[in-house]
Amino acid sequence: MSTRPPDLLQERLAREQIAARAAQDIADGSYVNLGIGMPELIAQFVPEGREIVLHTENGLLGMGPAPAPDAVDVELINAGKKPVTANPGASYFHHADSFAMVRGGHLDLCVLGAMEVAANGDLANWSTGRADAIPAVGGAMDLVSGVRAVRVMTTHCMRDGTPKLVEKCSYPLTGEEVVSRIYTDLAVVDVTAEGFALIETAPGVTFDEVAARTAAPLRDARSGPDV
Repeated sequence: MSTRPPDLLQERLAREQIAARAAQDIADGSYVNLGIGMPELIAQFVPEGREIVLHTENGLLGMGPAPAPDAVDVELINAGKKPVTANPGASYFHHADSFAMVRGGHLDLCVLGAMEVAANGDLANWSTGRADAIPAVGGAMDLVSGVRAVRVMTTHCMRDGTPKLVEKCSYPLTGEEVVSRIYTDLAVVDVTAEGFALIETAPGVTFDEVAARTAAPLRDARSGPDV
């Protein structure tokens, strides 16, 4: 299978649309860590009427969405150093206590970005492995080993068209067999015992188009009258 599709689709979801879609699958009452980058946007799209308690490893439980530009508190930030708000009942704590929550299995879910996800659920998201790469381990390795479920939110391909969903990761691993679901600008894909399974496509995107941009076998697991 080619690892570089010759053309790129125009029918893609924007970052905010991917975040809104990922937020729809977070169960009411969940305690959730959002990874740095694209996953941070999920805080803006918590479904109305659903209580989701957001955790950030720099010491806040009950994180709210980004503030209005004229309401920024420079001392209230997430792990990505972005300004956030605190929901009613939020709590602040030491960095070590925050990681004790992660390592102790007290979080239901984390949503992370990715450089690559393998068909068996392996995740690579912290380094390209190049000698000049900037070290950026952060809390990702703790999260994938301590949180009950791991989902990924990313673009389906890199900027040059190279697929991020692969048979086997070529970058250094963050965790082995940890990812259960992937949200991209083209599709929602589950990681199953049989490999990647397509659950949903973005409007105007076909199964064949997603398969052509996935560097591993992809099974069509959709159901319903519109498939």
